Amino acid sequence: MLEFGKYDYFCDKVQMAVCLLVGDSPLGIKPSCYARNIEIAGSIIFQAGRREMIMVFYLYLAVNLLDILTISGFISFASSAYPYFVAGYLALTTTMCWCLMLNGFVGFQWAEDGTYTSLWTFRVTSAIVFGVMYFVSIATFKDAVSLKRTDPVGIFTIYFIFNLLFLLIYVVSQIILVVNTLDEYWPLGNICFAVVFFAAGQVIQLFLSSKICTAIKHYVDGLFFGTICTLLSVMMIYKYWDSITKEDLEFSVGGKGNVWEVKDYINPDDEFAPYAGQVNNGMYQDNSSNYQDQYMNNSQNEYGVYNNDMPRGNNQQYNY
Repeated sequence: MLEFGKYDYFCDKVQMAVCLLVGDSPLGIKPSCYARNIEIAGSIIFQAGRREMIMVFYLYLAVNLLDILTISGFISFASSAYPYFVAGYLALTTTMCWCLMLNGFVGFQWAEDGTYTSLWTFRVTSAIVFGVMYFVSIATFKDAVSLKRTDPVGIFTIYFIFNLLFLLIYVVSQIILVVNTLDEYWPLGNICFAVVFFAAGQVIQLFLSSKICTAIKHYVDGLFFGTICTLLSVMMIYKYWDSITKEDLEFSVGGKGNVWEVKDYINPDDEFAPYAGQVNNGMYQDNSSNYQDQYMNNSQNEYGVYNNDMPRGNNQQYNY
């Protein structure tokens, strides 16, 4: 039966890193069914604004690496370092959700993205969130500061309630941003897909894992499909972010064309300056008088008559 602050129900359904460190038993809570590791030749195969957003993806990478190390048994449960790795995994997960929520406010220009104010706000607050969750996790695993592993309500509240709250704030903020700021609503489709994939992954992982594991005879469990759905959700978040940025060079189904910016302008003194020009009202205007004079001198035929196809002088205009 599902109880608030208790991991018994979830840990019975799916194998989670924290399950071995909480519960009444000294050995933690074991799932009723979990996928078996495959051993081949002694190795184990496991189941597996721009600068602000990339912090989320770095954290997601770190979360998956720690998840692999703890779930797969690469770091033994008997090791004294195991609780610290699990605490790091939980803290990084919460920090990633917090960082994603902050990214939801970047579009409202509370601070110019990419500046010291924006970046250091992300770094400092993320470090604080990481430290709080890490401390709560370690204190719970070690039965310190009135926190007990038999009643991990602190970890449960932060991991399930606060993380979900951070994600909901991000989704709502992006819906408001798109509706009030953009002229088209295509990016909302990416957000909807991200929400659907994430919700499906959590349902499969937390409620259907044991049934999947039993049906497939321990080859895979809900954690496998939940991880894939979470990955798809992160990919859709990236696609959404990419679709609302100014420089989008990918194929877009939106009605508006891509915005192109000229980063380097041609200096009139450069060797390629003769090919520079301006387009005014559908007419091409060549501004390089030196090139025209030189070209006119070289374009005379043997009778001293200019070729009709050659430019006549400065500011000559012709259709293109």
